[in-house]
Parts: sequence; C-alpha cells; structure tokens
Amino acid sequence: MTRSTIQNDLIRVAMVDDHAAVRLGLEAAISSRPGLVSVGVVDGPEALAPLLYRARPDVVILDYRLPRTNGLVLCRRVKAQPLHPAVLLYSAYADQALVVPALLAGADGLVHKGGPARELLDAIRVVAGGGRWLPPLRPDLLRDAGTALDPEDLPVLGMLSEGTPRPEIAATLRLDAAELDRRIGRMLASLRPER
Repeated sequence: MTRSTIQNDLIRVAMVDDHAAVRLGLEAAISSRPGLVSVGVVDGPEALAPLLYRARPDVVILDYRLPRTNGLVLCRRVKAQPLHPAVLLYSAYADQALVVPALLAGADGLVHKGGPARELLDAIRVVAGGGRWLPPLRPDLLRDAGTALDPEDLPVLGMLSEGTPRPEIAATLRLDAAELDRRIGRMLASLRPER
C-alpha cells in the first residue's frame, strides 16, 4: 500500500478532467465508497501540481484529452516526481491503440469512461496497492509498435512490456535516467496516439 493508505486505511484520490459533469460524477462516485476519499478535482494540467503538493494523493485519475496537453504527457510529469502517486488514465479513447502509449508513459492503469463505475473503483484499489490495471498487451499491438519505433528502442519497449522498473532498464542499457526519459518521449512521439 502507499504512504497514506498505510497511515489511515483511506485511499486518497485526485482527479483531472476538463468536463464539469465528469468531475462531479467522479467525485460523487469516489466519495460514496468506503475506503476512498476525494482529495481534489481540477479542470486542467496547470492546477494539478499544486493539488499534488497540497493533497498528496495515492492515485491520480487523468483524462486523456485535456486542454493544451494530453494525459500521457501529464502522466509522465506526475511519474517523474519523487514519491509519485499511481496514475489511472480515464478516457473515452481507452482502446487497444492506447495500451502501448499508456505503458510507455508510466500509467498504472487505463479505464474506459464508458465502462461501469465498479471497474474504475476496482482499478483505483488495485493501483493504490501497487498493481496494474492495463488491458492485456496483445502481440499484434506490440509488433505494430515495434515497427513504428527506432530499432535501438525495442529493448526499452520489451522491458517495459514485461514490467521491468525504469531504473533497472536504465542500468541494463547503461543509460542515465534523463537519457531513458528522452528515449521514452521519442517513442511516444513515434507512436502518435492522437485522438
């Protein structure tokens, strides 16, 4: 479990979505469940950093389509922070085409907005406990991603798909953390998960 769930048995959840109705619905669904507490809801990426600093959530739910950025870019920013929370991408575009980019961005989970609320709530609990909630990575998706990438990046993709921690990937490939981050950014740009 993460730092605050150990302390008080509550999973602290923050949310970023640019639609007011979605924010209200998420906050109501989370607040109504035992063991979950909403610690803040914001409408855009600029407001997330102060929320993370102030509320110290265990899980952040990110919409994929956001003004001036997307959930993958924001996920990478969140995951670059020390003591970062788990990140769930919550999107109407959460289909197979987003699985590899979500994995590259460091997302702990990917949930479709059209799915039942129970799925989101279960995903929150799983990622807060250190697990992953990603659809299975089909071999054809991995193959298609591999053809779009530079051959030197294929080992990174392979290790990430196996769940290898980033520091271990960097050590294995003899890269510093900044170079690995640059390569992952280049990989995401090559896959172009535009919606």
